[in-house]
Amino acid sequence: MTYSSLLFIYLFFPVSLLLYTVTPNKLKDWILYGESLIFCCFMGFRPAVFIIIYCLVNYLAGLSIYHIPPKYKSIPLAVGILFDVIMLISFRSSYFAYLHSFTGIAQNIFPVGISIFTLSAIGYLADIYRGNSKCDKNFIRFSLYLMMFPRLIMGTIVSYDTFVYTLRNRRYNISEIGSGLLGFTKGLAKKLLIADSLYSLNSAVRNTPIDELSAAGAWLGIIAYILCLYFTLSGFSDMSCGLCRCFGMKFPNSFNYPLFTKKIRVFVSGWHIQLVHWFRKYITAPFSANFENPYVNKLIFVCVWTITGMWYGFSSGAAFWGMLLGIAVVIENKLNNQKRIRPSGIIYTMMTITLITVFLAQGSISRGFKYIGIMFGGNGNLADSAAAHMLKYNIVIILLAIYASTDLFRNTISRVKESRFKGILAVLTPIVSAVLLIICTALMSFSGQSESMIMML
Repeated sequence: MTYSSLLFIYLFFPVSLLLYTVTPNKLKDWILYGESLIFCCFMGFRPAVFIIIYCLVNYLAGLSIYHIPPKYKSIPLAVGILFDVIMLISFRSSYFAYLHSFTGIAQNIFPVGISIFTLSAIGYLADIYRGNSKCDKNFIRFSLYLMMFPRLIMGTIVSYDTFVYTLRNRRYNISEIGSGLLGFTKGLAKKLLIADSLYSLNSAVRNTPIDELSAAGAWLGIIAYILCLYFTLSGFSDMSCGLCRCFGMKFPNSFNYPLFTKKIRVFVSGWHIQLVHWFRKYITAPFSANFENPYVNKLIFVCVWTITGMWYGFSSGAAFWGMLLGIAVVIENKLNNQKRIRPSGIIYTMMTITLITVFLAQGSISRGFKYIGIMFGGNGNLADSAAAHMLKYNIVIILLAIYASTDLFRNTISRVKESRFKGILAVLTPIVSAVLLIICTALMSFSGQSESMIMML
């Protein structure tokens, strides 16, 4: 069960929200914890047991770090982080298929959750070790930080103190629920109407033997992959933020229109914002603080981006994608500082991002280079009827996705809100959202849930 399933939208979510609403304030954390356990049980009984054990291990590690003498604090910290990293690699890597079979965890759902709460858990332990945060003796509240179902799939990564502050200052009213439902519907439409259509196009290209692929087909495939990846991740992020708001908690969005920006560094700063911030805070900053040499710090920056790339997939291609992004930012900053070039064009940025993302899409360095060769005519076939057919039937969704991935629509809405037509917009917004929900429901009714590109991460 994911957020984009009929079971979740029309049964689990409304029942959970109703129970949460009628529950007294002092018991809301308990009911939310119970609902989160049930959500995990929909993935299987063993995954639910696993998440309880996972929370317990990190809870005890946090208590140990906080209470034992300073000279021994590094021991429970190392044990906790080692446990978290091993679990993350085990469930995300295909080399541990036996573990997936034992736990009964569906790889296309639960590893997404474990990627999010692993970073949250490690950050929690690190903050306690540094003295930036106190451990929480309330196991239920701590467990909600890791497994609260509105945050479990692509939720915003925030510090524990921020989460607790948000939890304690919940604003639960009809207005917040309405705003949350609008945000959820927006994310659902991104996933079902745009991402899934692009997923089908990308799948058609991936299913074509690489030696038979034309240059035009290769370009269509990677463009579809980039747009599908963005709308899948940002769609689930919007759904998560919307759900949290329905339960009275407001968390920041994870994407700030990173595509079609004028510089690569603007792209990386707007792409998965909290994820990038987490790696900068807990890995880049601590290592860079020990070195004054700027070249060493640049090397650390590139290495951390290499690790960041592996968050999207345990493959050489994903690591190479992250490394190339880091190198591109370093080179761009260097050339900007020396005023040798002024990379202010969207075409420059998108061409660079497109070529780099080929390695993430292909999953290996060798296949990535081969695919890039095909993009520039390596197969001796610039275009064919298959590419023309795919373009003909997908040009509208591609153009729509390109427009929706920029801030043009958001800016238009902002201008309307400040104009005399803001009353009309207030009336049309819930109507449009209801229509989108009906369309999404019709699409989901064929299979019960949408296809998910998260399987490819």
